[in-house]
Amino acid sequence: MAAELLFNREVCVQARGQGCEERRLNVRVNVELLSVSNPVHKKDLAVRLTDDADPFFLYNLVISEEDFQSLKSQQGLLVDFSAFPQKFIDLLQQCIQEQNKDIPRFLLQLVSSASVLDRTPVSLNVVETNPFKHLTHLSLKFLPGNDAEIKKFLASCLKCLKEDKTTLEEKLRKTEEDFSRQLSYTQQSLAEKSRELDKLKNEWASYTAALTSKHTQELTAEKERALQAQTQYQQQHEQQKKELESLHQRSVQQLQNRLSELEVINKDLTERRYKGDSTVRELKAKLAGVEDECQRAKQEVVSLRRENTTLDAECHEKEKLVNQLQTRVAVLEQEIKDKDQLVVRTKEVLDATQEQKVILEENTEKKQSHIEKLETTIKSLSAELLKANEIIKKLQGDLKTLMSKLKLKNTVTIQQEKLLAEKEERLQKEQRELQETGQSLRMKEQEVCKLQEQLETTIQKLEESKQLLKTNENVITWLNKQLNEVQMVKKMETPSSMHGGVRTAPSPHGMLDRPSFLSSGITHPISPFYAFQKFAEPARNKSSSPHCPVPKIQFNSQVSKTDQRSDVQAVTAASGHPANKENGDNLGLESKYFKKKEDSIPLRGLSQNTLNSEYLKPYLPKVQPSPPAAVTTASAYFPG
Repeated sequence: MAAELLFNREVCVQARGQGCEERRLNVRVNVELLSVSNPVHKKDLAVRLTDDADPFFLYNLVISEEDFQSLKSQQGLLVDFSAFPQKFIDLLQQCIQEQNKDIPRFLLQLVSSASVLDRTPVSLNVVETNPFKHLTHLSLKFLPGNDAEIKKFLASCLKCLKEDKTTLEEKLRKTEEDFSRQLSYTQQSLAEKSRELDKLKNEWASYTAALTSKHTQELTAEKERALQAQTQYQQQHEQQKKELESLHQRSVQQLQNRLSELEVINKDLTERRYKGDSTVRELKAKLAGVEDECQRAKQEVVSLRRENTTLDAECHEKEKLVNQLQTRVAVLEQEIKDKDQLVVRTKEVLDATQEQKVILEENTEKKQSHIEKLETTIKSLSAELLKANEIIKKLQGDLKTLMSKLKLKNTVTIQQEKLLAEKEERLQKEQRELQETGQSLRMKEQEVCKLQEQLETTIQKLEESKQLLKTNENVITWLNKQLNEVQMVKKMETPSSMHGGVRTAPSPHGMLDRPSFLSSGITHPISPFYAFQKFAEPARNKSSSPHCPVPKIQFNSQVSKTDQRSDVQAVTAASGHPANKENGDNLGLESKYFKKKEDSIPLRGLSQNTLNSEYLKPYLPKVQPSPPAAVTTASAYFPG
């Protein structure tokens, strides 16, 4: 059985039971198309109603093609079974669109025959509302799910939730790995960029210092140039000022000439007007006389009919004259009107010219004040612009070289900024962790302060041990003298004796031979001062502490033929002495504690292998390693 999901959304439904008020529920409607191929290929429509808040709310409806035929005949449907699922989904979409309105046009009703929606069949109605009637488009009856169906539904929900959880956990793991990887990369790149920025700042500081020194020299030269340019600008300004004054005077003269011409034209027009008025009066007088003559002629028509034939021609001529005079009068009236309009226009032109004259005078005053301001600004700006242009040219040349270097860096920084913008939330979490680490670092700093105090105490103890070494060296010199005297007495003798449980053999120079330690298999040289170790050991034990271990130093001396009295050569420290029996390992001090001071006896010939600082390294501050002291062939306790 294959299922095709067609619709799965939450819909607001009005639930109505018998004898109870309506209430609104958010019900999830799931529409699926089930295809069954055994034994006959057919399709069924499955509709399921569930509630996300109530997992036991489950109603099912399965409609086959046979059931749909009965539903179609009962409710008068006009669609086929193949088109019914889409039409049903369209109705649900319209209900979803109308559910947030105060008066929805389409709504879903969940009607139950019982008072409570619990294990009772319900019907889902799609209702269209209008002011006249509630029209039910579709009514589907749903059966409540039994225990097996509810368990199956809950199992499917649980399976989906687990799948979602596994996918989300996988996504979370991948995102955490990506974020951690990107964070480490961004931190490294930020550190590199900060170092590069510091370098650039230092280079820029040195460059700006050089530029300031150059600009101060250039400013002095530019000031001299500005003074020269100022005189040139003043001359140019005076010339421009004279030219503007001459232009202004010309324009005023032209306007005055134009005004005089307009006045002459106005006088001519007024004279013509007066002449036209006089001619009009004359013509009116003539017209009145002609009218009188016409009346007389009409009175005399009866008597002068006979003379009418002779006088018709004269009458026609007179009528022609009258018509001509009338047309001339009309033309003169039109000319008078035109002249009146010309007079009005000339007055307007005169008023405009006077206003322009006043405006031009005000503009000239403003321009003169503006020119004075411009002169001052030009003087200041010219000097500043010359300086700025030269500075800009130099800076542009330098910036081109810098920009070519920074282009590659900018591309990388832009990508990193995008990544950083996406990872701001992650960085905030990391900042919280950094605050916690800062608190732990503060605790560590307190511990470091305590350790520094312990270091100071160890340094004081080292100073005490140095003083003790000085006293030991003095004793060693005295013992050298005593032993040299004894050796002079016992030169010819070859005794074999035991010293401190160690067998010695005669040496070619009369010195005591070196003992061998059979347990380690390494032969170590022993000096004539081997007996003094017991004497120096209590002092060494006193100076040693858990924070400042002082190594046990053995000395070896050899007799040289160059010394006439004692034939004693320089005493050197054994480079490979056995393990310290008291502390149990090979210990040493850094070379800086054996440096020569003014009030101390120099320690020459000490091997660098014995000056091991691994034990004191956590308690000592970080310093640059000093170069090793030069090993000479002179005595370890007597200056060369």
